Amino acid sequence: MSRIEMQRIGKSYGPVRALDQVCCVFEENRITGLLGRNGAGKSTLLQIAAGWTFPDQGTAYVDGRPVGPGDSPDLYLMSEQDLYPDGMNGERALRYSRRLYPHFDEAYARMLSEKFRLSLKTNVNQLSTGYRSIFKILVALSVNTPVVLLDEPVLGLDANHRELFYRLLLEKYTEKPFTCVISTHLIDELAAVVEDVTVLRRGQVLYSGSREALLSQGYAVEGKAEAVDRYRAGRPWIGEERLGGLKAAYFWGEPAPDTVPEGLELAPLDLQKLFIRLTEEEEEK
Repeated sequence: MSRIEMQRIGKSYGPVRALDQVCCVFEENRITGLLGRNGAGKSTLLQIAAGWTFPDQGTAYVDGRPVGPGDSPDLYLMSEQDLYPDGMNGERALRYSRRLYPHFDEAYARMLSEKFRLSLKTNVNQLSTGYRSIFKILVALSVNTPVVLLDEPVLGLDANHRELFYRLLLEKYTEKPFTCVISTHLIDELAAVVEDVTVLRRGQVLYSGSREALLSQGYAVEGKAEAVDRYRAGRPWIGEERLGGLKAAYFWGEPAPDTVPEGLELAPLDLQKLFIRLTEEEEEK
């Protein structure tokens, strides 16, 4: 089992409230997207789940057990931080990972290094930003822990390498499901991978549940601006976009197709547009 539960998590750094009464669940053997703007508290939440840092209040649980300090052989966090010592090359880092994680598949990690064309003889901290991310990806996909937390895993990767990462992740997950939480800003790409979504705004949970349930709550109406404005009147809208005389308005709630006037089009919201609208600050609207 590998269910993660956050109960009323609070965390401050000086005057900054990074997390405030956060309650959410990352379900066992599901891929969850952890979404939020810069400073929303995503990295802090993952570090608390991994036992790297401790909340000021509340408790994080894995399989009903409170999270303790330090690394667990059952949980792996790929962080944005580079934690490898200076002078450690890829070869040594793989051997080190094998000692820490009993199910680490070094042969698989080496195979991934060839797919990504990554030299294991180079010092990890001397790699470019993209190839440091690639090295951390191949370790994360090789540890074979029940829980894998990925904090901005595609930082610095080009489009080809990002596509390769998502394909390898899904292949690994399909072969043997595990609990995976991915924090990223590339929401369009993530939408095809995740099953569940947790959205943070200013340290609080806006939504936590299935991706499909979230998307079913929003819809768009598109057409001439004047007709869209008439339709919008009295309805719970969450944002709009305008291009010349055309407009798209975004709504929260169940759409009623029979009430959409002729000349307007009803369309689903994609995850990225819905995320942008939900996390928009009032002064930006």
